[in-house]
Amino acid sequence: MKVDFKSENHHPLSLKAFLTQQGISHRMYADLKRQSHPLEINGKRVDPDGTVNFGDLVSVHFPSEPSDPRIITSFQPIKVIYEDDNWLVVNKEAGLTSVPGPSNQDDTLVNRIKGHLVKEKAVNLKPHIITRLDRFTSGVVLVAKNRLANSYANMELNQHQIDKRYLALVVGKMDHQHGMIDQPIGRIGNDFARQVTPNGQSAQTEYWVKEEFSDYSLLEIKLHTGRTHQIRVHMTSINHRLLGDQLYQGPMDQGISRQALHASFISFFDPFQKQQLNFKAKVPDDMQGLISKN
Repeated sequence: MKVDFKSENHHPLSLKAFLTQQGISHRMYADLKRQSHPLEINGKRVDPDGTVNFGDLVSVHFPSEPSDPRIITSFQPIKVIYEDDNWLVVNKEAGLTSVPGPSNQDDTLVNRIKGHLVKEKAVNLKPHIITRLDRFTSGVVLVAKNRLANSYANMELNQHQIDKRYLALVVGKMDHQHGMIDQPIGRIGNDFARQVTPNGQSAQTEYWVKEEFSDYSLLEIKLHTGRTHQIRVHMTSINHRLLGDQLYQGPMDQGISRQALHASFISFFDPFQKQQLNFKAKVPDDMQGLISKN
């Protein structure tokens, strides 16, 4: 994969400093230095320690990412919302694990995306999951299709520039139509479930009430941090557990057998196209049934 960058710096920069400005990490740069002739300036091969001047066109040849033989290929279908050379956005179904683990090595979202890329005859066969979801949470997942896209997306994540929104059905009616839960989240002992705890990691969850029903409410939720089970823990902490959330003692008699949580929207800046990209994932039938019947 070849990517071009044009210098708009009015003073000379080392090639390494220039590429760092373009979002290429030190580790990625070190990998490039080990390749044979990966760098060009104005169409001419250059040494990695070269200099970039104003107006120069710097070309970087990224090596392809071969398949990880430890990842089994699954050809089960995925629901593609958007795809180009750098990004894949999918609507993950509830019950599908995001990445392989001890309990499932054969048919996770990563296995299925690998199968999707194999069928496309893609040169990069190592999908990078950017926004991972719990097994029983449905909705939009952003995937980087190459190492540069992965680097860009992780920088945006670290700088809180990716806007992720969720829909959740929670017990009861909220005291306020809009609020921010700012409580640290951590793990107590070996318990799999997380809790609000003074020794936990900082966590912020913002919510808006979209609709109110007789026994539950529909919330739109924005994550400002990305802690494990963050929405479920925060909603439990204010006594508004998610419907169907067995792990956090949510009610199991409302017609849904998994946590009523759906990643409905994502927005991020695409440095390749130099524009903001926005995507929505259709609400699944189990949650839509609860919304529509009231």
